[in-house]
Amino acid sequence: MAAKAVMLALLVLVSTAQVSMGARRRMELYKPDPADMLSYHSGAVLQGNIPVSIYWYGKFTPAQKSILFDFLLSLSVAPYAAAPSVAQWWSSIDELYLSKAVQTNSNGQSKKTQVLVASQVSDINCSMGKSLTLAQVAALAAQAKPKKGGIALVFTAQDVTVEGFGMSRCGLHGSDAKSGTAYVWVGNPATQCPGECAWPFHQPMYGPQGAPLVAPNGDIGADGMVMNLASMLAGTVTNPFGDGYYQGSRDAPLEAATACPGVFGSGAYPGFAGELKVDQATGASYNANGANGRRYLLPALYNPSTGTCNTLV
Repeated sequence: MAAKAVMLALLVLVSTAQVSMGARRRMELYKPDPADMLSYHSGAVLQGNIPVSIYWYGKFTPAQKSILFDFLLSLSVAPYAAAPSVAQWWSSIDELYLSKAVQTNSNGQSKKTQVLVASQVSDINCSMGKSLTLAQVAALAAQAKPKKGGIALVFTAQDVTVEGFGMSRCGLHGSDAKSGTAYVWVGNPATQCPGECAWPFHQPMYGPQGAPLVAPNGDIGADGMVMNLASMLAGTVTNPFGDGYYQGSRDAPLEAATACPGVFGSGAYPGFAGELKVDQATGASYNANGANGRRYLLPALYNPSTGTCNTLV
């Protein structure tokens, strides 16, 4: 039975600047203890206009870059995409987390949180080699030169290995308290760990072996990166420096999206991503519309008030 599926390892997030804040957990069965719900720890969150600096490490095709860039565009400046939309998913983070944090801190009015791409750097030749430690990931993030209050996004190509990729993590986020910046790393799982980090677009390495879904943009690596990026961004804005919203240990916390592992649509359970929308022409599964006609699959967000996972569909 699916309820007895093998539990996968908890993703552990490590940052050289600080022990940090969240990693997309691979599919597992998780039931929160009502006495230990995800809560606010009175620290900083990221709000308003958030400048993002992208560091492309390795070779990405123009199509892959477009899939990821359009997702970032969809977060804030494509609010008129048909429902359910990426912008709706992003705005729910404001509603569930960020506005409450501002009220707790100062009783002020919250600002709509927008992601604005400030700069991009391409490191096609992989200046640090094709096998990276977490310390090197943090160094690449610093080279992206994020602005104060901003986020550096480090994307590694499918032939670049990163410490723990596919074994204990599909992505991570960390921060540099001194500079007041955060960073996110996500790797392309297409060839290294599709069963762990591109599910449900690939059969899982463990647990129930259902047929994989069709990726909405035709690239399980890039579509998998979007799922993991969405999860990491949700954790970054709600818990950027380790003292915001989380549950459990500060060293290995559950956050806004990682508290709902493997949940993408209503009725989800281990081995089943939930009820999703299906493109009748391509057979692709998705739950959010985005910029430039894109469609994406985004993780559910944990609702601290109800202890449930909120999905778009």
